[in-house]
Amino acid sequence: MAHKRGGKKPVFDILYKIPGKLAMKELGKYFKYEDGDIWFVETDRNNMKLEYRAKELISSVKSPFQQIDIVDLYDFGKCLVLDGAIQSTVLDGHIYNEMISHIPIVTHDNPQDVLIIGGGDCGVANEVLKYEEVKKVDFVEIDELVVKECVEHIPEIAGTTSQDNRVNFIFTDGVKFVEDKKNLYDVILVDSSDPVGPAVQLFSREFYQNAKNCLKEDGIMVCQSQSPLFNKDILRNTHKILNELYPIVRTYYAIVPSYPGGIWSFTLASLKNDPLEVDVMKLKTNTKYINEGVFQSCFKLPNMFKYVLE
Repeated sequence: MAHKRGGKKPVFDILYKIPGKLAMKELGKYFKYEDGDIWFVETDRNNMKLEYRAKELISSVKSPFQQIDIVDLYDFGKCLVLDGAIQSTVLDGHIYNEMISHIPIVTHDNPQDVLIIGGGDCGVANEVLKYEEVKKVDFVEIDELVVKECVEHIPEIAGTTSQDNRVNFIFTDGVKFVEDKKNLYDVILVDSSDPVGPAVQLFSREFYQNAKNCLKEDGIMVCQSQSPLFNKDILRNTHKILNELYPIVRTYYAIVPSYPGGIWSFTLASLKNDPLEVDVMKLKTNTKYINEGVFQSCFKLPNMFKYVLE
């Protein structure tokens, strides 16, 4: 509930709305109350603090793995925040979700079996399910509570994923899930959060090798490879490892305003098909960001990418 501007009130006095009731609770460490407003404060690498004015804190829960907050921001709309970092927003979440999903799906000749690791907001799965040829999606997410929160509070992102009978929800550690499986999937999408906490191992060589083993002989794997501005080491290391494992590796990018630096990278690794040579006419048109031109141009990297990947 918004308060009139004026004298500051103690943090524990903040009222915020939860659908169906009004609750009073102390704001978590990622929020502050200032001059009548609630502010969400994101700290990036201990070098930047980004502050967002919030309409309300919709939900705030602690899972066994992380702090999960659903916040309605003035500019970005409802968003998922994990351990104080924005993961997806109603305003621009479709950009990331479309770019990590449509490109590998279109690149593969017949993507019937798909594995998604991470992606608890269901946004990536929602994009994959737009393709009728996809018969099965194994959705592996370590934190079931993230999925429940997003399905309940951010349907604009989660879509109809939870009702689609092609989706098989598997709530377990993605790193362990790929350890003992062979030749099962056409496409693997690694929609991990930043390499902290439970997501650290999703950037390791061992994980990438195990993920490759899960692919069929013409399989494709895509992962998010962080900011080319602030996470050069991660982008470089991801590209290096995948180049050692796959014959075709392509880095591409998109502009995602809610992510630190605004520009974000993805790395595609393929055992057969090159995304630079596919028929982009197969791309679905019910999208908000990606189209044929974006598909083709996103692989044309600025020099700053090339310097990192050299």
